[in-house]
Amino acid sequence: MKSSSMRIWLPMFLMCWGLLGACASLPDVATMGDKLEPAATPSVKGKNGEVSPARTKALLAKRWPKGSLDMQAQAALEEAATGVPLIDGNKCTLLFDGPQTMGEMLKAINGARNNINLETYIFDQDELGLQFADALIAKRLAGLTVNILYDSVGTLGVPAEFFDRMRKAGINLLEYNPVNPAKVKGDDWKVNNRDHRKVLIVDGKTAFTGGINISADYSKGSLFRSSSKQAKSKDDVGWRDTHIKVEGPAVQAFQWLFVRQWATQDRSDLPEADYFPQPVIAGDKVVRVLASDPGGHFEIFKAYSLAIQEAKKSIHLTSAYFVPDRQTIDALIAAAKRGVDVRIMLPGVSDSGLVFHASHALYDELLSNGIKIYHLKLAVLHAKTAVIDGTWSTVGSTNIDTRSFLHNSELNVVVLGAAFGTEMERAFQEDVRDSKQITLEDWRNRPLTDRMKEWAARIMNYWL
Repeated sequence: MKSSSMRIWLPMFLMCWGLLGACASLPDVATMGDKLEPAATPSVKGKNGEVSPARTKALLAKRWPKGSLDMQAQAALEEAATGVPLIDGNKCTLLFDGPQTMGEMLKAINGARNNINLETYIFDQDELGLQFADALIAKRLAGLTVNILYDSVGTLGVPAEFFDRMRKAGINLLEYNPVNPAKVKGDDWKVNNRDHRKVLIVDGKTAFTGGINISADYSKGSLFRSSSKQAKSKDDVGWRDTHIKVEGPAVQAFQWLFVRQWATQDRSDLPEADYFPQPVIAGDKVVRVLASDPGGHFEIFKAYSLAIQEAKKSIHLTSAYFVPDRQTIDALIAAAKRGVDVRIMLPGVSDSGLVFHASHALYDELLSNGIKIYHLKLAVLHAKTAVIDGTWSTVGSTNIDTRSFLHNSELNVVVLGAAFGTEMERAFQEDVRDSKQITLEDWRNRPLTDRMKEWAARIMNYWL
């Protein structure tokens, strides 16, 4: 990824320079499920407000098989931990890789009628970035309100002229936590806190989120999902990522989170637009839209931890950058020891060598405790997803690492039910077929040079 080394190393450089202060820490969630006091039934909101307890039970009862997560209890626990209700009446479309996702996003932008809000970590000035910029400018010139919130570190190296062109067309642009302290209002310069979300909201009716940035890195899909199965050169290798398109009442939650994030960076209000139209029922999916922020309440970390702790059959994780904290490691090992099928899909190649080796430092402990690890082949893995017991699924921007849980603004969608879970499982199994399973015997025979790289990278895992 262009400028990726600078995007990764800048926060660590500043830390070493002594500007970032003491390390923060994640909350103790090892026995969180035992300490919470959930309601008898979780809260579910529909287009007309909160759904009755009887209707909630009926909604949840038909969405998963017996013998898996007790999803009514799980949903109530999750709400008690995060404070975020479920939202009913949504349509959720799983999107794979850049070409499919970019096509859907551009289609939504081109069909917009009132307003477009885009929040992204990376917005590159390349062929794909220019295509998005042109589409957004065209909509602004047609009279729509267009707001873009982009991360300062994620856009390092992108010429200012790229954003100036959109600004001159009337698009409202805001740089999140500028690297340059001269651009920061007041003395609140927290360069280690980044906006890692990837969110597009169109007309308050359609929302997208997941792992895909606005960058030509995603112009090629992973080979097993593209029409061409043969890579003629290293440059032909695509990126494997996952996004989700949401339509229905849950889009209001996305919109509110965008407005709130904008307000943290700017004292002026967003320009007027119909950001919150009357919600309509678009499908039958029950979702929870979770956002986390630095110094916040660790909503996504808590939801992941609870789902892992409560799993009864399977935990299938896909993570581009996998450097978990000690609690997550212990929870995964405990699940494997109680008979849960724990499988983790990780990159075989990566755009971040330091994270790559830090992740490898954990393999011996995970493999020796019955956890299965796979390396995806023929693609750069960048997806951040999970499916647990085939009924609790999440797609979003959050990696399983300390940086995501502590220092980034992230956004994940949790989708309840076996129907969407089956789609997630199908995608995971397809990845498994195009991966290499790592065995403990093979791993313990890896070169000494690899072990030294892992040791060095592991020291820095807090800052990765």
